[in-house]
Amino acid sequence: MVNGMLAPGQTLVTEEGEKVKVADMFGSGGQGEVYRVRTRKGDRALKWYYPQIADNRQRQILEGLIACSWSDDRFLWPQTVVVDADGRLPGFGYLMDVRPDRFRDLPALFRRDPAIAATTQRTLVTAALHTVEAYRALHGKGIAYRDINWGNIFFDPHTGDVLVCDNDNAVFEGESAGVAGTMDFMAPELVRGDRGAQPGIQSDLHSLAVLLFLLLMNHHPLEGALALQIRCLDENARKKLYGTDPVFLYDPNDTRNRPVPEEQQTVVATWGALPPILQRLFVETFTDGLKNPLRRVRESQWRDALSEVLDTICVCACGRQNLTEPNGPAPHCWGQNCGRPLTLPPRLQLTIGSGRTRTEPRSVRLGPQARLYAHHMVVEAERHDFTAVVAEVTEHPQQPGRFGITNRSGTRWTARRSDGSVHDVDPGRTIGLSTGLQLEFGGGAEAVVRD
Repeated sequence: MVNGMLAPGQTLVTEEGEKVKVADMFGSGGQGEVYRVRTRKGDRALKWYYPQIADNRQRQILEGLIACSWSDDRFLWPQTVVVDADGRLPGFGYLMDVRPDRFRDLPALFRRDPAIAATTQRTLVTAALHTVEAYRALHGKGIAYRDINWGNIFFDPHTGDVLVCDNDNAVFEGESAGVAGTMDFMAPELVRGDRGAQPGIQSDLHSLAVLLFLLLMNHHPLEGALALQIRCLDENARKKLYGTDPVFLYDPNDTRNRPVPEEQQTVVATWGALPPILQRLFVETFTDGLKNPLRRVRESQWRDALSEVLDTICVCACGRQNLTEPNGPAPHCWGQNCGRPLTLPPRLQLTIGSGRTRTEPRSVRLGPQARLYAHHMVVEAERHDFTAVVAEVTEHPQQPGRFGITNRSGTRWTARRSDGSVHDVDPGRTIGLSTGLQLEFGGGAEAVVRD
């Protein structure tokens, strides 16, 4: 045995007394090694800690997380502690589910890995939204992740689904743990080592914003001209860049760290294509939020903005997906060889709820194959589920270029045309799209089609 490495065929035992057998090794990291193991319920993943990590504090953290009995499919959550069946091998590990093959690591995006070539703008925004909602759920349980970075979250390049891994360092807010974070994702007060500063939910919000910027911009939010001037990016240089003198690339009042166009073309292009609703949130969290943790953008703010942008993605004639501003003007296509003004499709202005919970109208662009989901029909969705389709824009089978909205729900709608005529739209039926068309979906959800 070297550094706690387990042998194929070795028998271990869970705290409940179930025996598991080591099959093969998935890989290793900074804290331990991960193996596939056989259990009576099928294959599981086992993280086995290196001896120097397997101390009493790590065991306490692990047992506290397991006691939560949290079964959220966005997290590979620790399920049970595992030890050597014979008691001869010191240390311990824990079982979790095996990560499905469809999930890829985020660095694959930045490597431009061919395996994620199918990733679209819609997929990236969806992944960002799911990421925000996952950490919102974690924080809602009073748990701080403490080490949000691009190595701990995986995504499906086809659907945007996400999976959060390495959850064994998360702790309940206020508790201490050995992991403080990864420096280029850490909040400035942690990088500086300010008196009393501890990793927690507020520092998680900074790390989450860095992750979102990387996901959407393919670049770090604090690495512009100042980073290019550094000859040796050693610990002191990194501490200044991320802690003692952090400057956002697009800080409106401090231009020292603007991206250098000749060397950092990607972030220049992607920032220019980002809708103002997201630009404003990044500016807020990376200016005021760098100085005051209480000014950092909350998960609910990211969720609402990303959800609105997702509803207004438009496809240019060149085929490029473009992020647009909800209810905003038509931007120019950001395609490198295009740049033409976008022709925006009609929008559905959706209002839901009743009384004091009645919402302001929300716009959904009605391009080909646009959809409404169950989360559109509630005031505040806890989670966006893109499998729960309630309506879909479809093309007329005999009249190309003519579109309608098809009822994919299980209830009848009422449609009112601008000429005053009223029509029932049963499940599976379609009503032609026209300006002024009003739709009553039931439960207080209503919409009107606008140009």
